[in-house]
Amino acid sequence: MFIKKNKGKKKVAIGLSGGVDSSVAAYLLKEQGFEVVGVYMQCWDEKADGCVADVDRSFAVATAASLGIKFIHLDFKDRYKSKVIDYFYSEYEHGRTPNPDVLCNKEIKFGLFYDWALEKGYDFVATGHYARVETGNNEILLKRGIDESKDQSYFLYLLEQRHLEKVIFPVGNHTKAEIREIAKNTNLPPAKRPESMGICFIGEVDIKDFLKKRIEERKGEVIFKDGENIGEHDGVWFYTIGQRHGFRVNKYFGTPLYVLSKDMTRNTLTVGRYDDALSEAFEISDIHWIGKNYLSDCKDLKCDVRIRHLGEIINCNLVMIESGFRVELTKPVFAVAPGQSAVFYKDDVVLGGGVIV
Repeated sequence: MFIKKNKGKKKVAIGLSGGVDSSVAAYLLKEQGFEVVGVYMQCWDEKADGCVADVDRSFAVATAASLGIKFIHLDFKDRYKSKVIDYFYSEYEHGRTPNPDVLCNKEIKFGLFYDWALEKGYDFVATGHYARVETGNNEILLKRGIDESKDQSYFLYLLEQRHLEKVIFPVGNHTKAEIREIAKNTNLPPAKRPESMGICFIGEVDIKDFLKKRIEERKGEVIFKDGENIGEHDGVWFYTIGQRHGFRVNKYFGTPLYVLSKDMTRNTLTVGRYDDALSEAFEISDIHWIGKNYLSDCKDLKCDVRIRHLGEIINCNLVMIESGFRVELTKPVFAVAPGQSAVFYKDDVVLGGGVIV
């Protein structure tokens, strides 16, 4: 059951993506007696990039018709390009690996869409995210979805209490298998649609090809960790820490090689073996707490951390240092990439997160 009970006829605007999760979320809201309006947010329309906006919209329209709910189309393309895509390119140009889905949630779904819905008088905003919202300890808590293989709380760590007061995640208490079954049993149009992957609102794209639209290739050296020149690459901005493909080596090592670091000035990649890409600690900046500041009256916090979507959740100690915050891990983690998000948990509660530096 949802944490938000429908006392009276409450209005909820749900983001309908055309996928099965948001469609079932709309169905569940209607079953609870909410007055539901389906909103399709168009943020991209360049088919050459793998965008399937027209197909997504047609499924969203069909879902609204099937459920007998009103349908609204919002055009956020300009804001998406300026806030999310420009950030995406800028981060890669500076040698970092960004997480556009985190920013997309902040700027679009719980930015433009959230603000639009409240201005229009809706009581709540809903999406098909696998996450949960509950009240506890004098604050509203963001919690992981119960399906560990689908949990999307990692992408939501920039939410604030004001968002959680008005947000409903109807599918967060269900497994993906249950959602598929509900869609099948209720004959929802997207019931058999495959999982959507790739960049938020764009879809599946080859990252290198996408980057090459704005960033030129420039050949550089691949350096083994001992300093030996062993190959060539196409430009350090096209690679991320831990990557094992896409660069060319002229020497056989017997085991795969992984990117360990990038020198933006010299345009060189340093590579090594798997164990060389393990880290026991790293630093973060731009820390954001969803509720209370857990370091307001102490200098360290024992909690758990995840450094990528659906990555392993590892025990850590978050420590305040002069330059920001240091994350000390109880076990090494592979491929800590600057620009990615580190999200902190206590059990299944999301505390907040920061950006790896």
